[in-house]
Amino acid sequence: MIGAGVVGCSIAFHLARAGAKVRVFDKGGICAGMSARSGALVRMHYTLRPEAELARKSLDYFQNWAEIVGGRCGFVTTGFALVVDEHNAERLRANVAMLQSVGVDTRVVTAIELKHLEPPAYVDDVALAAVEPQSGYADPIATTEALADAARRHGAEFVLDTAIARIVNRSGRAVGAIDSSGHTHEADAVCVVAGPWTDMLLAPVGVKIGIRAERAQIAFFKRPPQLRHSVFIDTIAGSYLRPQGNDLTLAGLGGWKPEPDADPDRFRETNDDDFVAAVRKRLAKRIPALADAVYARGHAGIYDVSPDSRAVMGAVPGLDGLFVAAGFSGTGFKTAPAVGASMAELILDGRSTTVDLAPFSFERILSGRLIESPNEYVMGTGFGHKL
Repeated sequence: MIGAGVVGCSIAFHLARAGAKVRVFDKGGICAGMSARSGALVRMHYTLRPEAELARKSLDYFQNWAEIVGGRCGFVTTGFALVVDEHNAERLRANVAMLQSVGVDTRVVTAIELKHLEPPAYVDDVALAAVEPQSGYADPIATTEALADAARRHGAEFVLDTAIARIVNRSGRAVGAIDSSGHTHEADAVCVVAGPWTDMLLAPVGVKIGIRAERAQIAFFKRPPQLRHSVFIDTIAGSYLRPQGNDLTLAGLGGWKPEPDADPDRFRETNDDDFVAAVRKRLAKRIPALADAVYARGHAGIYDVSPDSRAVMGAVPGLDGLFVAAGFSGTGFKTAPAVGASMAELILDGRSTTVDLAPFSFERILSGRLIESPNEYVMGTGFGHKL
């Protein structure tokens, strides 16, 4: 396994729990990349059915973390609302029907109903909203470390601060990896879960996903303890937000201004001043009481964005024994538990049964048949990624 972020640690946990001998390599430490910088929303609203299934089954983990994984993930149930204007109203109705069909606890509400549920919210521009009472947020570092600890309890080994230089190809099969010191580590299978570094490892074996490294920022603002709100995805203003404890609100914009592809090894990790101003302005459009909220802190991380902004998961064509889970495009955290279970099944049994990962296969990238959701939202200004 190459990569010790939240998805890599989840796969390692599920493989080790199933009895596989697992060794995880990372060029840094556990949760050293984007996982630590995640907004860590736990919501199930997707426009693509298999992603919704992954998110719904992952919620079971977050709600029962101590029993399933052990340790803590810091999950807090706050409720969730996705708001749309009239241009997206029918899409929202269709998506909620799809989500309900896979077992998501969600419903459509009017602006008046939303105001009753979320008194601090401005709703005059809202046509409809989809609400999820069981959703919320978690602690991304605690979640990742708990998965790593659980993997270790089942016998997995973590080799940290050790970069992998290349994958060993022997007669058309991946049989291990060579680290940066030249040491060869043999294996029956190799799984690359390296985020924006994934293509660098795949290119020498003749394939690549076409991942773009996209810098993404989030900021925390001080919030009066008496002002309470749910997690929001605001397709109208083009932002997302959630509470953090009792006195902070996290807010982000997805893509908000053009930037060149980032270098995942060297990028500005702090917030831009104009980002802070822009995100506060959009935050205030939905929660007016936070218009003058004091900036507390913030950071940036790197999204690994695939050509269709959907994850690539499964076997790598042309090299037996090589698997990949990358290109999550900023949405990997909330689905990581079920992704780990599904990828472990695929690696060990040749078929994923928790959720069928076939729609996310590498073949779609090579053939150009990229994923298109039937009811994808038309986003507000600068929202960034698909849902």
